[in-house]
Amino acid sequence: MAVTLEQARRVGYTCLKALLRFAFMVVNNLVAIPSYVLYLIMLQPLRILDSKSFWYIEGVLFKWLLAMVASWGWWAGYTVVEWGDDVKAVSEDEAMVLVNHQATGDVCTLMMCLQDKGTVVRQMMWLMDHIFKYTNFGIVSLIHGDFFIRQGRTHRDQQLVLLKDHLEKYYRSRNRKWIVLFPEGGFLRKRRETSQAFAKKNNLPFLKHVTLPRLGATQVILKTLVAPQENGTPSGGDTVRKESKSKGLQWVIDTTIAYPKAEPIDIQTWILGYRQPTVTHVHYRIFPVKDVPAEPEALTNWLYQRFIEKEDLLTHFYETGAFPPPQGQTKAISREMTLSNLWLVAIQSLAFLSGGMWYCLFQYLYHCLF
Repeated sequence: MAVTLEQARRVGYTCLKALLRFAFMVVNNLVAIPSYVLYLIMLQPLRILDSKSFWYIEGVLFKWLLAMVASWGWWAGYTVVEWGDDVKAVSEDEAMVLVNHQATGDVCTLMMCLQDKGTVVRQMMWLMDHIFKYTNFGIVSLIHGDFFIRQGRTHRDQQLVLLKDHLEKYYRSRNRKWIVLFPEGGFLRKRRETSQAFAKKNNLPFLKHVTLPRLGATQVILKTLVAPQENGTPSGGDTVRKESKSKGLQWVIDTTIAYPKAEPIDIQTWILGYRQPTVTHVHYRIFPVKDVPAEPEALTNWLYQRFIEKEDLLTHFYETGAFPPPQGQTKAISREMTLSNLWLVAIQSLAFLSGGMWYCLFQYLYHCLF
């Protein structure tokens, strides 16, 4: 089939745009990430004198870095529509966020849609595959205190011990509030066949849009972060109403990400922007942690049930283009999340100004010394 002039122009424009976006992303990383590290090096005396203030400043810088990542998708037209419970109502409480995992773009989507949730982004901890430690963002996550988990049976027991130690050492000392994990333990396309075989062998539901979750990390988080008197006790009241300010994890936020036509966005698309503008849909359901069972078998069944519900949500979404209404209601209400372009430009400008400042400073020191 012959390529028309118009088609050639369109392809050329897409390639040029992708190249320019990639160049901007590289420069953005080269100024923003070193600036983050250098600011925190300079603030080490404050860490000794006033640790709380140090981690507050680190959290603000961390949120700005995540906003830069969000801006790459936002300006490409990759926006988010939210459904279900309003998680802003529990943004100041401690919560565990359970997310289905389809592609690398899931993390970018969360970086975007959590930006307008108060202090959540600067006070959150991520659990991610250890391979991310070796990416450009690895040094940032290491400083922030995220946990890199190594997958595989041979590492599982050791990793859970390390996770427990990590939470005890860093979670409360750095005033973390939300912890985000992907209980499926890998991307859908990689784990689906194995999960379906396991389900068939153990007489469990056949799932196509999610896989059966793994218990380990979820159980460790609950055991470590939930106040003992709360876990496993009867619930009461509205699930999205703030309860008392008692210490400990108070909520589990079941988060389901859905992409139109079940075509997830990967990190390459997020950076290069070659896909047409796309609306990603994110559904939230909030559970009081006291409704979550503590015993391993009961917790496994509870966690399986959440992902069976995710399967139903995604099936409905792929058939209708919308999530179903909550139980007892006739209509589902969606909310378009927004980001301020002015705010994003201000953050990007600050990153480049910081990069220029550090460059001038090091040039000055070099000339003074040599």
